[in-house]
Amino acid sequence: MKRRKLVVIALLGPVLDRGGQGEKRWEKWRPTVDICRHEDLLIDRLELLCEPSHAALERTVAADIQQISPDTRVNTCPISFRNPWDFEEVFGGLHDFARTYDFRLDDEDYLVHITTGTHVAQICLFLLTESRHFPARLLQSSPPPRGERGQPGRYSIIDLDLSRYDRLASRFREERADSLDFLKSGIHTQSRMFNELIAKLERVAIRSREPILLTGPTGAGKSQLARKIYQLRQARRQLTGPFVEVNCATLRGNAAMSTLFGHVKGAYTGAARDRTGLLRMADGGMLFLDEIGELGADEQAMLLRAIEDKRFTPVGADREVESDFQLIAGTNRDLVRGDDQKPRFRDDLLARINLWSFRLPSLRERPEDIEPNLDYELAEWTRKHGTRVTFNKEARTRFLRFATDEATWPGNFRDLNAAMTRMATLAPGGRIDRATVDEEIERLQGSQRAKGNGDGGGNPGVYPRLQALLGPQALVDLDRFELAQLEDVLAVCSRSTSLSAAGRALFAASRKRKKNPNDADRLRKYLARYGLDWQTVAQSPGAPPGSF
Repeated sequence: MKRRKLVVIALLGPVLDRGGQGEKRWEKWRPTVDICRHEDLLIDRLELLCEPSHAALERTVAADIQQISPDTRVNTCPISFRNPWDFEEVFGGLHDFARTYDFRLDDEDYLVHITTGTHVAQICLFLLTESRHFPARLLQSSPPPRGERGQPGRYSIIDLDLSRYDRLASRFREERADSLDFLKSGIHTQSRMFNELIAKLERVAIRSREPILLTGPTGAGKSQLARKIYQLRQARRQLTGPFVEVNCATLRGNAAMSTLFGHVKGAYTGAARDRTGLLRMADGGMLFLDEIGELGADEQAMLLRAIEDKRFTPVGADREVESDFQLIAGTNRDLVRGDDQKPRFRDDLLARINLWSFRLPSLRERPEDIEPNLDYELAEWTRKHGTRVTFNKEARTRFLRFATDEATWPGNFRDLNAAMTRMATLAPGGRIDRATVDEEIERLQGSQRAKGNGDGGGNPGVYPRLQALLGPQALVDLDRFELAQLEDVLAVCSRSTSLSAAGRALFAASRKRKKNPNDADRLRKYLARYGLDWQTVAQSPGAPPGSF
């Protein structure tokens, strides 16, 4: 197999590479010359970067290399720094060299020698190699030990793919495990879906400053997770500013613009003094906008500008201000589809905040995580109140069976927290017994019945069309899968101009398998099962004009 050529990129060292006058120079350690003296380091080409003012030294070094290593071709590359200690100038010059150099990665391997040059130059070479502007490994050389005068010294080759080093890789794995554990609040979650989500989120949180969108039902833990992301980045010194949080559902009218973007004195009636605004407060830190779907159109437009340009104009001001913050947005709404109760969310803003989107699953979707979260809640109770509370075995088994198999947890972790708080408070002698659990289960079951099997019965925002036609009691009488199916059928009907058109949309797949499909009749019979007919459905709110 043909040996790949080895190319070394090195800066001429005007002090170390000089070594002395005449033959005495061979008694000194000269890094650029001596790396070519190692029998196990066969350098085919040396790209020697040197200042024009050091041309005489460059010729001496090149001649000496030809004498000790005739097979090494020295290629002189002029490079000039007015101030070799100016980081910006040195980095820019080396970056330009790397950008224009013809790397031949199919045939050649590259080493970057970081022993010569100023400390600034060595740092710049390291950074440009780490960033792969130099697709190379690092070559570090050192002088020989005392008593070995005239020897070439030592060298080591450093691969910046640190995962190749067992001890370092082990440290990184431990560090990442700590990060994952931190994001999960130390809870040993068992849900594969949730653990994979957190693992991906951890990588994004550390590596990206782009906006993050957290979606999922109320109580799924969006606010807590946003704060954990901030604390993780802050611990790594990636953020210097504060964590600023607001629930956008609490913002209304002029107060919304003022709260977010600030105002100047006299901007409107009651504006008695300047107000900074949350975006400026979050400068250098993180802004968490919970329920971002509740923002009005004007606030959305200004927020888009603030995210993209880091600039915006406070209410009543005639001059822009700046704020460099990272945004995390939370919502329990479908921002893509929208709904009948809210205006459609701006597509351009959604595209900007949706680069990294993570949906937090509900507690019902994570039954295997109920037990570790139960233990977490008990530990939190002990930490806050200074008294330890435990279950007896029978009570724990009973509550876990109910929590996993029967409870619907519409408020997710907020509901679980509330249940644990009640039981811990009432526990006789700090021991939750069967009677305490039975009382709590009865309470939760009553709450579920009142809410319509856990689906929010009586709430006009849940299955609105179905409740408008059949009343809230339907949410109690029907199974959950029937509720979801019937609500979707009614939604299709509300958008259709005729019974036949609605049938074609609903049975689009199965009608292809029927020789004589009668979609209108199938839909008519389906509606009749619930005491409905097309005329009633067509006259319901949201139906298109002329549909009956």
